[in-house]
Amino acid sequence: MIASKIALAIVSTAIAICPVRAESGLASFYGGGRTASGEVTGPAGLTAAHRTLPFGTKVVVTNLRSGKTVVVRITDRGPYGRGRIIDVSRAAARELDMIDSGTTMVSIVRQQNADMPTSIGEALLKAVQLLDPPR
Repeated sequence: MIASKIALAIVSTAIAICPVRAESGLASFYGGGRTASGEVTGPAGLTAAHRTLPFGTKVVVTNLRSGKTVVVRITDRGPYGRGRIIDVSRAAARELDMIDSGTTMVSIVRQQNADMPTSIGEALLKAVQLLDPPR
């Protein structure tokens, strides 16, 4: 039990020292269907496909041409189109004003989780609390 708490503390510390990752590149959109996460999505959901981000991760996608933004949840793997970094649902594409063009340059930033420590000090404090919970 203590070993698993130590492992969790180490992972929390590693997450805290890694900056929130931002990417820029080409985005496209898709209509929906069965996803790699097992969900069935439709064109009305604010979802996206990304090659490496964990399922359920929320990211802020910003259209670099128009400045419009949308928050999407990662539910699928991809995109498989060359040079693309994210595929967003049709609803997200509508919010980003990219329906007519089909693709657009975007930046994506992982949304900060309220439970995630934002500094090494916070992560270490959480680790100590996990190892020695109040009685």
